[in-house]
Amino acid sequence: MKTHTLPLLLSCTLFLIGACTSMPPEIRNFSAVDIPYQPVSQNAETYKDAPVRWGGTVIEVENETDFSLMQVLFHPLDRSGYPETRKPGEGRFAVEINEFLDPAIYTKGVEVTVIGTVKGNIERTIGNKTIHIPLITAKTIHLWPQAYREDNLYRYGPYPGYYGYGYPFFYNGYYRPYRFWW
Repeated sequence: MKTHTLPLLLSCTLFLIGACTSMPPEIRNFSAVDIPYQPVSQNAETYKDAPVRWGGTVIEVENETDFSLMQVLFHPLDRSGYPETRKPGEGRFAVEINEFLDPAIYTKGVEVTVIGTVKGNIERTIGNKTIHIPLITAKTIHLWPQAYREDNLYRYGPYPGYYGYGYPFFYNGYYRPYRFWW
């Protein structure tokens, strides 16, 4: 290889790596600490004012006069900031934001990623049980579009971006060595 093609090859490689970053800018451009859910849920006062990037599926939205409160079932985030809903939920957390969240848009089960700070705990009643869950004061809430959710349903295999083409391929619970189109 000639030495003058090395910078071109290097710049093309860096461009391709940068193009693979699919994290939305509103959640990428936030310096958050990767704090796991369990320590915060056990003692939120220790982590008060810590910036977090958490996500999960919406459970419920309550709108008050000055703010909205949303309960979310926590799921860990993948490298693009998307909640890994195939993994079991770890527990609830509440999100407080100073804007109206339309319950018709933030419906039960949609995936969100929340950027904000830990404010403390909040009491919630579920059935006859009162629990304490972490409260996050949100700076932004990213609602993942339906197309992104549907795209992630078809990802199979041992690494991200593997769509089942080639070998191995799992389809409807059955193993097939190649993808068949009939």
